[in-house]
Amino acid sequence: MDQTEVVKAKLENGTVINIEARQIGPQRIANPNFTAPFTEVTQAIEGIANSVVETLKKVQPRGASVEFGLEVGAESGGLTALLVKGTGTANLKIILQWGEMN
Repeated sequence: MDQTEVVKAKLENGTVINIEARQIGPQRIANPNFTAPFTEVTQAIEGIANSVVETLKKVQPRGASVEFGLEVGAESGGLTALLVKGTGTANLKIILQWGEMN
């Protein structure tokens, strides 16, 4: 059974936020004295976006839309981004358009 916990995370500008994260593995990390850096999550978003952009450059659609969902997971070492099922039947929903746009 998936369990979630509230974890403190520090953004790059120093702001501390609370995140509901899925517990990964048996060890809990939620502790009032621990603040996980949020950079692993933002780096995952950047990596996914860069990979999709590079692919779009290769196929050169006239228009494109990409939708993906991330869930935050908590591990003993900090936070991690989990690609999760979104509104479609896949983790990534990509719409490409070629031809004339009206």
